[in-house]
Amino acid sequence: MKRILAILTSVILVTGIAVSASDLVIDSKSQSYAESENKIKFVGDVKVSVDDIRVEGQTADVNMTENQQPDTATFYDKPYAYEVKKNKKREVKANILKVSLITKIIKAEGDTQSIVYDGKTPIVVINADMQEYDTNNGIMDADGTVTIKYKDIETFSNHATIKTDKNGDLKNITLTGNARVKEQNNESFADKFVYDPVTEILVATGNTTSNATMESGEKLVLKSVYQEYSKKKNIYNASGNVRVWYQDYYAVGPKITFYPDKTTGKPNEIYFTGRSSITQGVRTIYADKIRMTLEPKDFQATGNTRTVIKNIGSGNAEDSGMTLGL
Repeated sequence: MKRILAILTSVILVTGIAVSASDLVIDSKSQSYAESENKIKFVGDVKVSVDDIRVEGQTADVNMTENQQPDTATFYDKPYAYEVKKNKKREVKANILKVSLITKIIKAEGDTQSIVYDGKTPIVVINADMQEYDTNNGIMDADGTVTIKYKDIETFSNHATIKTDKNGDLKNITLTGNARVKEQNNESFADKFVYDPVTEILVATGNTTSNATMESGEKLVLKSVYQEYSKKKNIYNASGNVRVWYQDYYAVGPKITFYPDKTTGKPNEIYFTGRSSITQGVRTIYADKIRMTLEPKDFQATGNTRTVIKNIGSGNAEDSGMTLGL
């Protein structure tokens, strides 16, 4: 009897009275305690509020600690959670939501979706199999078929980590595992992407490939170990076994910088630095520096240049068709 009275007292405390650390309020149509499971069960219009966090659902249960303090609240049947900080709102939907009332970590499982709003405008939309959000440090981890929509950027990966500051502003997005980033007609693949929304710089590392559609509609493919794109400056940098395919051009070098055209603002000039080469048909030119222009299509090689033309004749002077007139 004493144990039951203690539990009932705890239920009253957590369902409407301020506790010393934080205010925790749980409203529902009915609630009960299962002593064998050490859980408080809530049914019908369940609403939980603690600090800036609000959770709503139809059914929930709360695990109790050995000291009969509320530990983890689990919501079922597609619940909804949200947090408001100044003008930023973050909401989470899932099949199941688990909210740690001690650590203030929200874990969403099954068809999860998170949306970050600036006022009423959605800034970031995240879909994944599972998402975990730590409200203390503003870090979210998403796993399993992760997709992110941020402004005009779409991403796809196996895992993503999203960091926000204390005001809810986006600080950093990291993608790993079969990662892909798409912006309009341009698409990039890499082992890892890191995007900084403040500087608007996207860094890709490990087996990076970028497929770009030029202003003319022509396709350009860029492969390298490392790639960096500055959206503000509209400049690409790539290094480590850089290879570029464009129409009948194939260029190779240790490092490139891809600049926009001064008139159109579209990427148009590629500068290779370090010993590089460019191949067109049977002709390959080697140089210390190569400038490759897409519109109009041409290139300029400087510094210890060397040209190699393959398959000139059969190699036999008698039937090669090329003589000195002797």
